[in-house]
Amino acid sequence: TLAQTLKEQQASVCTAESCTCGRVAHLLGSIPGASKYLKGALIAYSNEVKMNELNVPKAVLAQDGAVSQRCVESMATGALKKFGTTYAVATSGIAGPDGGSVEKPVGLVWIAVATQRKDGSIQTVSQSFSFGGDRERNMERFAANALNLLRLELQKDR
Repeated sequence: TLAQTLKEQQASVCTAESCTCGRVAHLLGSIPGASKYLKGALIAYSNEVKMNELNVPKAVLAQDGAVSQRCVESMATGALKKFGTTYAVATSGIAGPDGGSVEKPVGLVWIAVATQRKDGSIQTVSQSFSFGGDRERNMERFAANALNLLRLELQKDR
């Protein structure tokens, strides 16, 4: 459904992924004809890559951390500008089994979709989820919810 809608709208997409390690791009690219809409992907696991490749402000990482709304929205906006696409999907979370805390438990993910509007403005939406569970299951859930957030944004533009 996503692939068909992207093709119908003559839209393009890229991803900036941390906790999903390219899984969202893999799912988008697994469909024949993906080169018509999938322009690229960047795995930004480290904060250095987030800052250097996606222009996530150092202050955002210092104040809010990598797993935060401001970080993932900056990642999506940075990817949108870097790849020149219509949409960008970004993920940042804690897949587990370790790395969690009371404030940010294992299974927490922030997902953002940035959209390049026809008037040149960029609109970004984001959402967090907390799943718990094991790493593999979390990565699947993170990617599925990222694709769903993209689907919801595509529906708005129909």
